[in-house]
Amino acid sequence: MHLCSLQLLDSIHLPSDLKKLSKRQLPQLCEEIRTFFIEKILKNGGHFSANLGVVELTVALLYVYDLPSDKLVWDVGHQAYIHKLLTGRKAEFDGIRKIEGLSGFPKISESEYDHFGTGHSSTSISAILGMAEAALLDNKKDQHIAVIGDGSLTGGMAFEALNNLGVSKANVLVIVNDNQMGIDPNLGAINRHFAEIESSSVNIFQNLGLPYSGPIDGHNVEALVDFFQQEKLTDGPRVLHLKTLKGKGYEPAEQAQTDWHSVSYVKINPLKKETREKKPLKFQDVFGLTLLELAEKDERVIGVTPAMPSGSSMKIMMEAMPHRVFDVGIAEQHAVTFSAGLALAGKRVFCNIYSSFAQRAFDQIIHDVALQNIPVIFCLDRAGLVGEDGPTHHGAFDLAFLNCIPNLTILAPLNEHELRNMMHWAKDYTRGPVVIRYPRGRGSKRNHKNTIETLEMGKANYLTNGNKVAIISLGEIGTEATKTIKQNNWQDVVTHIDARFMKPLDEEMLENVFSRFTAVMTLEDGCIPGGFGMTLKAKAFELGYKGAFTALGIPDEFIEHGEVEELRHLWCMDAEAIANVVRLYLI
Repeated sequence: MHLCSLQLLDSIHLPSDLKKLSKRQLPQLCEEIRTFFIEKILKNGGHFSANLGVVELTVALLYVYDLPSDKLVWDVGHQAYIHKLLTGRKAEFDGIRKIEGLSGFPKISESEYDHFGTGHSSTSISAILGMAEAALLDNKKDQHIAVIGDGSLTGGMAFEALNNLGVSKANVLVIVNDNQMGIDPNLGAINRHFAEIESSSVNIFQNLGLPYSGPIDGHNVEALVDFFQQEKLTDGPRVLHLKTLKGKGYEPAEQAQTDWHSVSYVKINPLKKETREKKPLKFQDVFGLTLLELAEKDERVIGVTPAMPSGSSMKIMMEAMPHRVFDVGIAEQHAVTFSAGLALAGKRVFCNIYSSFAQRAFDQIIHDVALQNIPVIFCLDRAGLVGEDGPTHHGAFDLAFLNCIPNLTILAPLNEHELRNMMHWAKDYTRGPVVIRYPRGRGSKRNHKNTIETLEMGKANYLTNGNKVAIISLGEIGTEATKTIKQNNWQDVVTHIDARFMKPLDEEMLENVFSRFTAVMTLEDGCIPGGFGMTLKAKAFELGYKGAFTALGIPDEFIEHGEVEELRHLWCMDAEAIANVVRLYLI
C-alpha cells in the first residue's frame, strides 16, 4: 500500500469523520494508518514503535468516545502520534518535532483534543482522576480515560493515583497498554505480575477495589469497539488490561523494539548495515564505557538507572556485569534513595538519570542524599537543550535547582576527556555527593580515551589567555566559545576559562577575572535565572566589580522543540551570538 491509495484515511480529518465509517472498515483504516505513519516517520524522524503498538486502540477510542467533551490522557505521550493524526493534525505531520512544528507529545496549547501534556511518565491516572472528580462535582456525565503503558506503572505516582482511584466514585477507565516494554524491556515484580495475569486470576487492581477486564487483544479493533461501547454504559472507576506488541506491523521494529523506539533519519534498508564516517562518540557512550572501565578496576562500583539502560548506555556495563547494574524502572525517586542505601554500605554508586527526569527526585536528592552527606555520584545525561523532544525533556533547570542544595559538588565537562576525568575523580571522592551533568549528542574528540588527569577540587581551566575580554563557560557549550575565538583569531584578546565546577566555584580565578577585565561574559547550557551566570554575577557584585557583564544561557521561559543547533542560534547561545557580544566589548 502506498500513500496515494489511502482511501479511508484521506477522508478523515477529525474524529467526527471517523464515526462515519462502518465498524467493518476499521481494520482497513488501521492498515492505512500504519502505511502513512511508517513512511512519514522514517522520512522525518520521531517516536516509532510505541505508536505502531496503539493504532487499533487509538482508532477504537476515537470511534466510540466523544472527544473533546470526553477526556482522554495518554501516559508517556510519545505514543500519541496516531491520536494527533486523527484529530486534525494530519496535514502537519511532516513537521512533527521540527521547529515550529507539531510537538512529539500531547500539548494542551496545540489542540483541544490534547487534554493533558504528558512528556514524563506515570501522570495520566492522577490527571484524569482530577478531571473526573471535577465532573462529578459538576454533575457532568463525560467519560474519562487514561491510557498507561510503556513502563509507566513502574512509577510510584501511578500507584499513588490507583490508591486514590480505588476509593473514588468518579467515572474513570484506566487502560493498561501492556506491551512489556518501556524503551528497554520492563523489569520488576509488577511486570512479572502482568505476565502472569489471566482472566480468571485475582490481580492487583481487584485487590485495590477496581473492577478489572482482560487481558484482551489490543490489536483487534472491532472487538475493542464492542468493548468500549459497553464501557460507555458503565460508571465508576475500572481497569481494562490490553496486550499489545510495540512496533506492530513493521517487522524490524517488532524484532528490535528498543532500537526502533525512536528514529532520527531515513532508514532506507533497515536490515542492511550502514557504513558511516567515524564520528566522535556520544557523551552517553563515553559514560557507559568509562563506567565499565571503573567497574573492572574497582568491585565497589555499582550502576543504577531508572529504566534508561540503553539511553544512558549503562547497558554496556549491564551486559558485562549484570549483577552490578540495577534498572529500578521508571522510578527516579526510588533510584536516588536506593543509591543512597548502596553508598552507605560502601558501594561507589553511579546513579544515571536524565536531567529533566531528575526534577522528579528533587526531594530525595535533598533529604535522602545531600542532607545526610552520602557520597552518591549522580550523572545527569541530556543536560541542556536536547532538541526535538522539546520542553518536557530539555535539561534546563538542573544547575539552578541543584546549586541551592548544600553539600553537593557540581561539575560539567567541556568534552569527553573531561567527562572521563570527572568520573575517575568522583569515584574516589567520598566526602559528599557529586553531580556530573553532560549533554545529549556527540562530543568533539575523535578518540574518547585519554590519559586520566587528576582534578583539583573547584579549579577551573584556562583555555586561552587574552587581554581584553573574559569568557567563563560551564560545560560542553564552551565549545561554541572555542569556535568563536578560533574563527575570529581572538586568542590574544579573549581569555576563555572552562569553569569545570559550578560548585564550589574557583574563587581565585574569579578574583583574578573581576580585577583584570572590564568585560566579562558567562556561557551555560542551563537557565539563566538562578544559574551559573547569575551566581557569578552575584560574586562580581560581592567583589565590587564595575565592568560590563553578560550572561548567555537559556532564558526564563520554556523552550520549544527543534534541532539543538537551531535552538542555540535562536536563543543566542551559539558561536555567532558570542561573537556579537565580544565585538560590542571590543568597540
